[in-house]
Amino acid sequence: MRLVVDLNRCQGYAQCAFLAPEVFFLSGEESLVYDPHADEEQRGKVARAVAACPVRAITVDGPGAADRSATTARGHGSPHAGR
Repeated sequence: MRLVVDLNRCQGYAQCAFLAPEVFFLSGEESLVYDPHADEEQRGKVARAVAACPVRAITVDGPGAADRSATTARGHGSPHAGR
């Protein structure tokens, strides 16, 4: 999976870093650092991070990325989504 964060849009709320710390973290007080090629096993956490971003600065490319992220963002789907 490939991640892109619009760093001009990102406001440093750090919801992504809280939900997927293996992929996103803050350097200093407000600078977001992330792994643009996150492992597939992080997909569930990344989908939750995408949905939690208040400014929608994170996008994900790869098989099933849009479907999983949209389902998580709406709060629908089975309790086993992302496994």
